[in-house]
Amino acid sequence: METVLENTLPVGKPKWLKVKLPIGQKYTELRGLVDKYSLNTICTSGSCPNMGECWGEGTATFMILGNVCTRSCGFCGVKTGRPETVDWDEPEKVARSIKIMNIKHAVITSVDRDDLKDGGSIIWIETVKAIRRMNPNTTLETLIPDFQGIERNIDRIVDANPEVVSHNVETVRRLTREVRIQAKYDRSLEVLRYLKDKGINRTKSGIMLGLGEQEDEVYQTMRDLREANVDIVTIGQYLQPSKKHLPVKEFITPEQFAKYEQFGLELGFRHVESGPLVRSSYKAQKHIL
Repeated sequence: METVLENTLPVGKPKWLKVKLPIGQKYTELRGLVDKYSLNTICTSGSCPNMGECWGEGTATFMILGNVCTRSCGFCGVKTGRPETVDWDEPEKVARSIKIMNIKHAVITSVDRDDLKDGGSIIWIETVKAIRRMNPNTTLETLIPDFQGIERNIDRIVDANPEVVSHNVETVRRLTREVRIQAKYDRSLEVLRYLKDKGINRTKSGIMLGLGEQEDEVYQTMRDLREANVDIVTIGQYLQPSKKHLPVKEFITPEQFAKYEQFGLELGFRHVESGPLVRSSYKAQKHIL
């Protein structure tokens, strides 16, 4: 059986965006645990097309610091507005979810919390500590916001020293102001460079395509990421979350994604995940190697 993300694709969607429904014993077991204990994963709330594959590999993604973001990026389906107060029990809740699901590799992400003096970085480090305390054999990737480039907040992530630290540039320089309204392309690059300079073993970033970027701009973005010593890059197709969000300008072919993958490997990235259905966490368990 196959399904398509019908609410995100215009008429005339390409066949390569069809995905198989998640199946398999591991997926079924984890789906049952998520429902039974009301666990909050981005995999389910974001209807990720790779959920079955990732869960089968023992990987899942969790979002912390609530579900309301202080930024209003044109591509993102997360609600924007005034966030709720910080839930200081959240680190234990996330750690418990990982234990219940028996996750081997956990990806932690969050909304932007520009309303907080620490940008949410204290909850971030407490979450990492709780996960390691309760799940000593679980490896971690932290997909972090830019923390407005404030080094003392980024340093908390550095001190936690996850196996992989990610921060997505999301798009090319020219489109950044439109796509990531409150973000800055160069600030994101500086965050990634700073993480590496401070000793993070694996750094990672992601790009969405189909927003109107040109091929040479994608190549330049990849060069910029390598110059910032980024180890891993993910490249996927942008899909419009709702009619209020930026429209899809183009569906990138699998052949074009393959060209970007080859270019990235030639540039020296350790891992390049490039394809229509690739998301930030796709094959994340490989990226610690």
